Amino acid sequence: MTDLADLCHHHGITTEYDDPDGGTRPVPEATLRLILRKIGVDPEGSVSGPAAPQEMTVPEDGVCHLPGWLDRAPGWGLFCQLYELRSGRNHGIGDFRDLAEMARIAGRAGADFLGVNPLHALFWGDPSKRSPFSPSTRSFLNPVYIALDDLPGHDAADIDGAALRAGDLVDYDAVFPAKLAALRAAHARQPFDGDEDAFKRFVDQGGQPLRRHALFEALSLDMAAKGHGVGWGGWPEDLQDVESEAVADFAAAHPEEIRFHLWLQWQAARQLDAAMTSATKAGMHIGLYLDLAVGEAPDGSASWGGGEVQMTGLSVGAPPDVFASEGQNWGLSAFSPGGLRKHDFAPFRDMIAAQLAHAGALRIDHAMALWQLFLIPEGEPASAGAHLRYPFSELLRVLAHESREKEAVVIGEDLGFVPPGFREAMQSANILSYSILYFEKDGTRFKAPQEYRPTALACLSTHDLPVLERWWAGEDIELRRALGLVNETDSDAHARERARERRGLLDAMRKSSALRGRLPRQREMPREVLVAAHRYLARTRAALVGVRLADMVGPKAPTNMPGTVDSYPNWRPRAPLDLDDIATHPDFRAVTAMMRRERPRDPG
Repeated sequence: MTDLADLCHHHGITTEYDDPDGGTRPVPEATLRLILRKIGVDPEGSVSGPAAPQEMTVPEDGVCHLPGWLDRAPGWGLFCQLYELRSGRNHGIGDFRDLAEMARIAGRAGADFLGVNPLHALFWGDPSKRSPFSPSTRSFLNPVYIALDDLPGHDAADIDGAALRAGDLVDYDAVFPAKLAALRAAHARQPFDGDEDAFKRFVDQGGQPLRRHALFEALSLDMAAKGHGVGWGGWPEDLQDVESEAVADFAAAHPEEIRFHLWLQWQAARQLDAAMTSATKAGMHIGLYLDLAVGEAPDGSASWGGGEVQMTGLSVGAPPDVFASEGQNWGLSAFSPGGLRKHDFAPFRDMIAAQLAHAGALRIDHAMALWQLFLIPEGEPASAGAHLRYPFSELLRVLAHESREKEAVVIGEDLGFVPPGFREAMQSANILSYSILYFEKDGTRFKAPQEYRPTALACLSTHDLPVLERWWAGEDIELRRALGLVNETDSDAHARERARERRGLLDAMRKSSALRGRLPRQREMPREVLVAAHRYLARTRAALVGVRLADMVGPKAPTNMPGTVDSYPNWRPRAPLDLDDIATHPDFRAVTAMMRRERPRDPG
């Protein structure tokens, strides 16, 4: 085992990890051997070849763009889930025209950015694969967000919008096929409005990766209709090879279908760009803030023909922690460190560029992936995983180049297990950290505003955490208990801790003068606390503050419950009111007015 441990150390594979109950857990030997084989190393061999990085070195050209106006006037913005937006004209799911309107509302309220969930392509043929963090590919967009009524060939009779808009949850099973059929009808009726040359330029610029994705989309739908499933892992063997004669034959037989999927990507990109334009015209300095998932489905577009760049048989996840005592398996594939190097990091570069083509800021989910990922052998529990080191300096160079090229802000989501020194390295690289109010504590004491890091984005919570009202009531604790994610003993302890946290937060807000006066005696969270909590964040040293739309106007139900698949309606809750009513909602008006006073927009 000593030789195996030395081999793992040399190649950046951990042999143990921290146990949430204290101490450490050893990684199974079978896991270590599998990861070694996946990165092209013989587990029985000797230590040789280039070593994985042992230090987080930030190179001179690894520093991202950070606008100078943030020093003069720290900014703020809004977050929402695009699918949750409700309007009288959409088709049961928020779309890019809704995004443009929400950007105008946010801009008029004084916000400098509007952040949304990942907009990556999913799987048309399987609406159950709805998580925006489990995409088919991160390099192309999800066409379900296309606003039908902005297409020249759309006819309102093609789809029953009223029926799809009913209900408090997005009905993906109904929305996906209905919108796909309406998109096909619009494309068949009038795909262009004197702009076919623009479409041709888009396809030419997208090159082989775009054409391959369109081919995958066409094949995926065809295979799903024939009972093989949307992912290439279930397809006939000759179709699993992107370079096979069978794939070439399919492409030759279905040119119009492939062209349709190219057209979808063109329309999605155009509408997303229009939303970005709406954001900047509304006065935002940053504009749209997009989200990059940590990985992709193992049988999706990105891994189809991914070969040496994508590792199979291993899934990205997280080790056991206080929120998931058995750990988490996210079911996502990972880049091969060696494969990235061999291709001069082109897959990573193209992926980042695809996001920043439409945005002024990018949030990197699980930013620790720049340094390491927790990988779990297929078929094994999450607790059997191990961390694998990545070429940190080289990835930073690519990220920083794209950031500077597009003058885009980069935010790294650094929650969960954060390796020592990682946040300091992020700061050196001008990557903003993620400061969540719920977690910014020193023991039992909430950190004062002046203790927050300047190179950070501060907010109350994320899509994986409850809105403040439900956190205050402890509903997240009871939901995790009911879903069996946390045992009874730990849940009882968490409930007692939440009562202390409520008192601690009130104390911190009063000491900072974010909250003044007596609060009404009631079980529910007083509305004054919502404004005070955001005032508390606005007074921190954080460069940016994010205000979650759901905290002000709903939906109050959790967006996502990590560790669940079908036992909770993840990624489905819809806003309880239309876009037209958001700006006049009393909580929206109170919070945004306060944010304008505390963080006035830089006039430059």
